[in-house]
Amino acid sequence: EEGHRPKWTLAVEMLDELAEQGLRPPVLVADAGYGDNGQFRAALDERDIAYSVQLKGEALAHTSEAVPAVREWSGTGRCGRRPADTPVYPDEPVSLARHVAAAGREAALTVTWREGSKGALSSQFVFLRVRPAGHRVPRDLDDGILPERWLIAQWPDDEPEPVTYWLSSLPADTSHTDLIRYAKIRWRIEHDYRELKTGLGLDHFEGRSWQGWHRHVTLVTAAHLFLTLLRADPKAAAPA
Repeated sequence: EEGHRPKWTLAVEMLDELAEQGLRPPVLVADAGYGDNGQFRAALDERDIAYSVQLKGEALAHTSEAVPAVREWSGTGRCGRRPADTPVYPDEPVSLARHVAAAGREAALTVTWREGSKGALSSQFVFLRVRPAGHRVPRDLDDGILPERWLIAQWPDDEPEPVTYWLSSLPADTSHTDLIRYAKIRWRIEHDYRELKTGLGLDHFEGRSWQGWHRHVTLVTAAHLFLTLLRADPKAAAPA
């Protein structure tokens, strides 16, 4: 947190500032520090920003087939009052880990998402449609239905249980390969950050003024953009 404000609110403010400049991410990716926060995911939904975020297997969800219903009134409610006619899910949600365990290892599919320095990168994944639950997850105002999302679990053949979980708001017809490509694209962020620090001197600044730091970061970012454009240019000569 910065002061008394959660980090996720600062991230949302940055997205709003980008939107004011006419910019928006095609898909937002985040680690479990953000993905576990239902308020953060709800803020992305409110802004119609698609996401693929990592989270822990303890997070709760209903199956995609679960349907809320209005509770019947027995006349013995607290203080004799009739409960509000708000649809609720009759069954309690269960953890993402339990959803994947119920599907079983036989549901896992092998997906290759990109070429690495030592060959193709592939692993086994379970893909399910679920409805994430929690009091901070907004529901449809008319029927109380929770939004449907992709639950993705990486479950390698040599592991006794899944090693990573993601939730994604990408459309239901998104291919498995694309789902994994977006889920795994955080490697690019880590790669770029490492290049900024070790190759371009992001961490070499030793001054104390905001203006000096701002200029240093701007120059480093411009250098990184130049290198990225060179790498992306199909006409650029191959390195020796």
